[in-house]
Amino acid sequence: MPAMTNPANAARAGSWRASGAAGSEQAGPAWLQGGWGLALLALVAVVWFVSLDARHLLRSDEGRYAEIAREMFTSGDWVTIRYQGLKYFEKPPLHLWMTVLAYHAFGVGEWQARLWVGLCGAGGVAIVGAAAARWFGPRAGLLAALALLATPTWNIGGHFNSLDMGVAAALAGVLGAVLMARHPQATPAAQRGWMLLAWAAMAVAVLTKGLIGIVLPGMALVVYSALARDWALWLRLQWLGGLAVFGVIAAPWFVLIELRNPEFAQFFFIHEHWERYTSSVHQRSAPAWYFVPQLLAGFFPWLGLALRGAGAVRGESAQPGFRPLLFCAVWAGVIFGFFSLSGSKLPGYIVPVFPALALIAGVALDRLDAAAWARQLVWLLVAGTLALLASTLVGRVPAGESNPELQAYGAWLVGACAVAVAGLLLAWRLNRRGRLTSSLVAAGLAFFGATTLGLAGHETLGRPSSGADLVPAIQGVLTPGMPIYSVRLLDHTLPFYLRRTTILVEDPDELDFGTRQEPQKWLPTLAAFEQAWVSGVPALAIMSADTHAALQARHLVMHTVAADERRVVVANFETAHP
Repeated sequence: MPAMTNPANAARAGSWRASGAAGSEQAGPAWLQGGWGLALLALVAVVWFVSLDARHLLRSDEGRYAEIAREMFTSGDWVTIRYQGLKYFEKPPLHLWMTVLAYHAFGVGEWQARLWVGLCGAGGVAIVGAAAARWFGPRAGLLAALALLATPTWNIGGHFNSLDMGVAAALAGVLGAVLMARHPQATPAAQRGWMLLAWAAMAVAVLTKGLIGIVLPGMALVVYSALARDWALWLRLQWLGGLAVFGVIAAPWFVLIELRNPEFAQFFFIHEHWERYTSSVHQRSAPAWYFVPQLLAGFFPWLGLALRGAGAVRGESAQPGFRPLLFCAVWAGVIFGFFSLSGSKLPGYIVPVFPALALIAGVALDRLDAAAWARQLVWLLVAGTLALLASTLVGRVPAGESNPELQAYGAWLVGACAVAVAGLLLAWRLNRRGRLTSSLVAAGLAFFGATTLGLAGHETLGRPSSGADLVPAIQGVLTPGMPIYSVRLLDHTLPFYLRRTTILVEDPDELDFGTRQEPQKWLPTLAAFEQAWVSGVPALAIMSADTHAALQARHLVMHTVAADERRVVVANFETAHP
């Protein structure tokens, strides 16, 4: 008999849903199920995607990946990845491929460079909501999706051009597909289909950021099986079909790039995976607790649910069969622990933990009564009020000094905190009137709006850093084919805005591998640069103020074209610019 019609399975599924908040509507209030709910969803989607264009690109990731994709778009070579014209094999190509497709569809630009991460972030919210709804009912699904939407780190990651959101969404796809496959009412055909989708999502994760796409799910399965004593799970993974799907998606690019570049495998698998994880070769070492404050800040709105979420996970021990909340808890814990033990740490590494945590938070929210939610709102309002007061101090500097960018950003932070506090006050009022679900939605949207506003306001700091304001002056003297030198400075944003690659001088930075593979494409010494600079070929150079001063001291003729706090752009010929 198919699992869908098995009475025992049906009873098990019903027991999960019955554990929700007493008396709550399974699908939430009526207004969320009608036109107003659709209008609210459309408004959130518009805000999510329109805000992709709210800021200029930041260094390093945003400018780097936007420029690599632009070079791929220009060259038409979708196999050998290049950055500043040099081989760049640190990461796989899927994120770049998606960005190139956006460039083809909409032109080269900032929001186009962020479109893939925006889609991934929105997709992760949908995956979490669907999985939670399947196991715990529509209301829990709504609240789980809302929890992830309101998680500050997820919102920021969905609007920041890096690989972290892409791999997080792919891993959320693995998580969601496994949860769907293991639901007691899933038919054998559905179980098979969902598991094959999980393998496909793992392949997407590998094509986004490497072997962690299969290592992390594998570790989570091992730990979960040990804790739940559910070793039979391994017999339901559709190994033959799954490996075939995984290979068809992930293998072709790895084969092609190794055939064209025999040096790829050693660098990518040994240097970028093993050495990166086990050593501080990338100089990104940090203590084991490095991610703790980031987890607390990144999941701030839902920290008060920790004990209730843990209680929900423990409560599953009385349920037969697969334990979805325990699986989510293990999933988050394994990813957090894996990166905490790594020799290389960056803030975005733990983004994949948040879908699993949001699903647990959604179930905890679904089981809250009005009194418990009121207590949560009290501490959120206290924290929000303190943040509002503190934000008024941002940008205040000692007498006689000035930081206009930071002062301007302080005003945005005040506005963001005010939005959060206003939304929480609305949530308090709705809860007092017996509209619990509406109150939960109001609080979640308040945090979503606050984070969105704070992120958009970062343009006051990011625009000067991007170098975009230097572009008109540079383009006024730049001609086709004119070389641009990056002297002791790999600028990650300016080349994208100029739509031109640069020639590295003396310091290869993260392109050391590329310069070793193609040494003819850079100048390894300052003396070589000076020789090229005085050769009579018109050229521009980008450098720091310190390097500019050092070269002036050596009496090298340089005419300033443009400058800001981070870099100076000079020419070796007379220009009309001061």
